[in-house]
Amino acid sequence: MSDMICDLTSKQCKPCEGGVPPLSSDQVSALLQQISGWQSLDKQISKTYAFKNHYQTMAFVNAVAWISHREDHHPDMIVGYNQCVVTYTTHAIGGLSENDFICAAKIDKLFTI
Repeated sequence: MSDMICDLTSKQCKPCEGGVPPLSSDQVSALLQQISGWQSLDKQISKTYAFKNHYQTMAFVNAVAWISHREDHHPDMIVGYNQCVVTYTTHAIGGLSENDFICAAKIDKLFTI
């Protein structure tokens, strides 16, 4: 499984201005198998990350912001004291793209460094 995640983390997001179809449910299912703990619901993927304290939560949020800036693909985040819910979708196509899964895998990789 880690080899599959490496495949996603080694990719870069591609600009998406629309005009391409969102991923099919079969494609989404296959990509979900490559990212642990993420769930697909209503044309988006999300995961809740738990932390010991607010400082760790905010450090995580800042790291996600850095990844988002580098990939030019930005999640919605709900931030609490010791948790953060990260949600990805590709608004330009009204569904999920490979970019969503690339970013999800890169965020998960933060915990293996």
